[in-house]
Amino acid sequence: MIALDVRHTPRMTIVHRGHLVHISGSPTVDEAASHLAWHPDGAVAVGDSGVIEWSGAYTELPIRYREEPVTDHGRKFIVPGFVDTHIHFPQVYSMDSYGGGQLLEWLNLCIFPNESNLIDPGFGEQAAHDFVDMLASSGTTTSLVFGSQFPHAQDALFAEFGRRGLRTVCGRTTMTVGPPSASRLLTSEDEAIRLTTEEIDRWHAADTGDPATARLHVAVVPRFALSVTPQTLRSLGDLYASVRDRGVYFTSHLNENNRPGTGEVDSVKQAFGVNTYLDVYDGKFLPGSARGGESLLGPRSVMAHGVHCQDEELARLAETGTSIGHCPVSQLFLGSGTMPWRRTIGAGVNVALGTDFAGGDESLLLRVLNDCFKVHMNEPGDAAVSLHPAELLFTATVAGARALALEDRIGNLDAGKEADFVVLDPDRWAPLARSLRHSQRADDATLARDQILFALIMTSREPAIDSVYVQGSKVHCAP
Repeated sequence: MIALDVRHTPRMTIVHRGHLVHISGSPTVDEAASHLAWHPDGAVAVGDSGVIEWSGAYTELPIRYREEPVTDHGRKFIVPGFVDTHIHFPQVYSMDSYGGGQLLEWLNLCIFPNESNLIDPGFGEQAAHDFVDMLASSGTTTSLVFGSQFPHAQDALFAEFGRRGLRTVCGRTTMTVGPPSASRLLTSEDEAIRLTTEEIDRWHAADTGDPATARLHVAVVPRFALSVTPQTLRSLGDLYASVRDRGVYFTSHLNENNRPGTGEVDSVKQAFGVNTYLDVYDGKFLPGSARGGESLLGPRSVMAHGVHCQDEELARLAETGTSIGHCPVSQLFLGSGTMPWRRTIGAGVNVALGTDFAGGDESLLLRVLNDCFKVHMNEPGDAAVSLHPAELLFTATVAGARALALEDRIGNLDAGKEADFVVLDPDRWAPLARSLRHSQRADDATLARDQILFALIMTSREPAIDSVYVQGSKVHCAP
């Protein structure tokens, strides 16, 4: 276990009082509305271990907590910490990257050169600080991160996560093949496996020594199929098979961009000679989708995007318990299309939310939910769906915890969960405050509740993030 400068241990039971909102229990996304916990005068009792001991209406607070210290947040909202299931650390300064074209052009012209800058240790340290600060100030308490190719930058990032007390699953982004613009990001096959193995041994559960209690976790992360070879996939599959029982994760990109002939999906199928893109990660990466190695799919595996999945791919994701990190903002930015909500959910796939920063230009998951609602309202014909605000909140909280196999620890504010939560202050963002004070609400109490939650999701911006807690300790406070 690596010694980290972590000073975030609560010292006593504290009652947080405010407008409590979360998706209680362990529902499916379709059941989220019926599991919406809504307490305008609510309370969360957080024990000295950082675990929630009780939550509900303040008037029902058990007697044993009546003498405990109270942090009164007034009319502010208390919501679960947000879980970002797809984000890129080396792109922390790339949100304004314009290069024309779609995914492959953008990577070649903008992203590979930008990511190469982290070769400088000082630059990597600054990027790590700014990246973690961005997450904390956005209310993202848990993130699944595509890391840097450079070990010094990864060490700086894990150390910064440990210092700030946020949760992360992160892995160095593996690339063994690529265009000239990515030359500084490439390694040999053997070097790729060595560096990934060393990162797992150095940083996986480095904060506590036990994956069941750790906030720091490591993932195996091939960038996407076009950045690796069959040999890389075979070796990564062998490595992952050897560390699955240590709680290590897997993530990569899947079916993001399907521009006919030259897009990512067709390029992958042509390069590997496979029937489906998913076959590449399922160990069937040889021509004709013949098996060449171990599958990388499973309950701790998350595939980013999943915009253009075939039915058989969705069925296989559901069968293996592999989740999709849904990134509607970046899909708009790169012209990749819209992940079909009804078809994907109907197949039984868990869909969690991702910013894909900097493929997306938003780090606040509430802003990503804003676009999530809009893009699915605009799916063609009968595919269009008006997502319930509870379904949106579910996607950014419970679904993310489920995708990362952390639902027993985080995702909502039920008793027994670790106290990861965000305090939203409408008065810090005038448009939100005006909407909540003056907008007409339905006479029906349930619909009025849903309208208020919808306003909170659609109207919030970063200034409304008042404070952020992880395991009961404050990790961010607005200036």
